[in-house]
Amino acid sequence: MPVTVSETQSGGLAEKHGMEPGDRILSINGNEINDILDYRFYETDRLLRILLEKSDGSRRELTVRKGQYDSLGVECGTYLMDRQRSCRNKCVFCFIDQLPKGMRKSLYFKDDDDRLSFLFGNYITLTNIDEREIDRIIKMRISPVNISVHTTNPALRVRMMKNPHAGEVLRFIKKLADGGIRLNCQIVLCPEWNDGAELNRTLCDLTELCPAVQSVAVVPVGLTRHREGLEPLRMFTPEECGEVIDQIEQFGDQCVAKFGSRIVYPSDEFYLSAGREIRGEEFYEDYAQLENGVGMVSLLQNEFLAAMEDEEGDDGHYSASVACGTSIAPILKKILDLAGKKWHNANWKVYPIVNHFFGEKITVSGLITGQDLTAQLHGKELGERLLISSSMLESTGSMFLDDRTLEEVERDLGIPVAAVNCDGYELLDALLGR
Repeated sequence: MPVTVSETQSGGLAEKHGMEPGDRILSINGNEINDILDYRFYETDRLLRILLEKSDGSRRELTVRKGQYDSLGVECGTYLMDRQRSCRNKCVFCFIDQLPKGMRKSLYFKDDDDRLSFLFGNYITLTNIDEREIDRIIKMRISPVNISVHTTNPALRVRMMKNPHAGEVLRFIKKLADGGIRLNCQIVLCPEWNDGAELNRTLCDLTELCPAVQSVAVVPVGLTRHREGLEPLRMFTPEECGEVIDQIEQFGDQCVAKFGSRIVYPSDEFYLSAGREIRGEEFYEDYAQLENGVGMVSLLQNEFLAAMEDEEGDDGHYSASVACGTSIAPILKKILDLAGKKWHNANWKVYPIVNHFFGEKITVSGLITGQDLTAQLHGKELGERLLISSSMLESTGSMFLDDRTLEEVERDLGIPVAAVNCDGYELLDALLGR
């Protein structure tokens, strides 16, 4: 569908050439314009012949000469200039299917849009696009593409994703790789489904496509207490987490010898669950899978230690508390204890928050709700301010998953609450009251 102009920027090229709200952009230099990717790709030409359909049905062609990266100044009804594509799968491990009822509507939307993979780093399953879209990605050199693979066994992928096409679209991965598109891959690992020999098969298949496949993250399935009517699944035990780590690290060692890069990584959650030491900075190379929780703890520790080295300790009386998920709490306590040796009059406390809203098996900070924070911290010694991870809040930085606002939590606890990014420098600044 052609995109429809909702607004033209005042004084912009589109307005100067007579483009108006309600106009439909049919093509630019003979190329159909169906969404933001088409528009941005073809807008970069210096000479544009734009075919418009006016609101009365008539057509008009505009000729626009411009700098290569000058914008036409067009706004459309949505950011994508098209509808966002929703997921067609019913994955056995889908976290959205495990949400309790009554949350805000936007949280239940399942995204599976390749355009958001390129623009924002979202992961896609490839079940929502066709051959033509793959050809467009290759033509436009849209790279990298982030793919939720889970398994390269076609029959198993169909079972896990409950989509009859989930296996056949695996061929798109090779086509993208052959087309020169760089790929980051994700595997959500489920015990007795895609682990063990199946995981080894998947890693072998993916690394055969190196260097196009530049990283593979393996993350454990997350299970809430809201799984009524869903496929029976279980979590990995701590011992099993250790076995997964050993399997992936051994495979990564082989990749280092063969490709000069580790390629495949277990997420931090495996190490924390197994009680293993987080690997050092060299292990994670360029931290290619931070958004999947691969190396985040390592990076946070390294940044915090570097930030401490840059600072002169003093005798100031600093007082703050940190609320976090139960899995990261021992790490944060360890680094705050180190900082306490340099700022020996500081009173810093770490409070692990048990996730009653989603269930105690959910141990990450990003899924802590406002109601769990206030219930478990009420009456505790919190100091002058409470620090929380910014991942607990939605994109505007003001609302928790349970629709409680930051201001409401501040009011209930009676102290300022500061949302801190996963950044060691920022964490130290916040502890020191900056």
